[in-house]
Amino acid sequence: MFLAGVMTIQSELKKQLKNRFFDRIRFDEPMAAHTTFRVGGPADAFVTVTDESEMIYLVKWLKENDLPFFIVGGGTNLLVRDAGIRGVVISMAKGLAKISRQGTTMLSAMAGGSLNALCRFAINHGLAGLNFALGIPGTVGGAIRMNAGAWKGDMSNVLDSIRIICPDGRIESVDKTGLAFSYRSLLISDANGRDLAASVIIEGRFSLSPQSPESLKEEADSLLRARKNSQPTGFASAGCFFRNPDNLESAGKLIDLAGGKGLRVGDAQVSTKHANFIVNRGRATAEDILRLMDIVQEAVFKKFNITLEPEVKIVGD
Repeated sequence: MFLAGVMTIQSELKKQLKNRFFDRIRFDEPMAAHTTFRVGGPADAFVTVTDESEMIYLVKWLKENDLPFFIVGGGTNLLVRDAGIRGVVISMAKGLAKISRQGTTMLSAMAGGSLNALCRFAINHGLAGLNFALGIPGTVGGAIRMNAGAWKGDMSNVLDSIRIICPDGRIESVDKTGLAFSYRSLLISDANGRDLAASVIIEGRFSLSPQSPESLKEEADSLLRARKNSQPTGFASAGCFFRNPDNLESAGKLIDLAGGKGLRVGDAQVSTKHANFIVNRGRATAEDILRLMDIVQEAVFKKFNITLEPEVKIVGD
């Protein structure tokens, strides 16, 4: 999540961050190193947090100093513009990763954990409901925030509740009644209906159902084979680039029919294997990708009078 603001971090604030996070804070950090697209300019600051107390401290500190921030998970489904990101980018991926079983059919996963690790944990414990997410890269927190989905399943089918850190540092639990899911997005509110969009998801709890590990593994292998056969490999990408229009052909099919497969700007190219993937053939810039996005949107609109909306989150200056 990115909070509005354009101010840069002053030297005294940089010193405070350095004193608190030592070698886990880097300034003017290229975001190309932290996204699966392998593009993106520098973040003013990039912080790796290792536990919940650090995350609480940082959220409060950012609010007190009126600094914008952005949470990055695995860097998937993300396009950072070439001028980079003002404020602080926060990664939880190397610390907040614990997954545990809670009772018979409930799993708990910290937001920085790998989504695929959660899926495998569920399979190994004979719990069904998460196989749809196998092969989707990224973290648990990112998957919850984006309501990640595939194969006619998404996080709304299995998510029971979340824990969040509010801007003032309070921890709140929000059950499913406070979660409003839509296509690739999630709105959070508390019991009083307050919008909690400025909060940070720290943990998710998932309600699953019993099934034999053997049958789950067989299903998982089949789904992964299908994903491998239908999606491009070998080049950097952010996954499916455009949202599927409501009750219409998929975005990939529309792009293909509009002649979009193989279109290229610089080293950014519409995949020849799956037209809803834009790939980085090696030296693409964010500007190349955005120009190609415009060309694809124009082609689809001209042929079908449909405006494709990006599913990939586009951030930065």
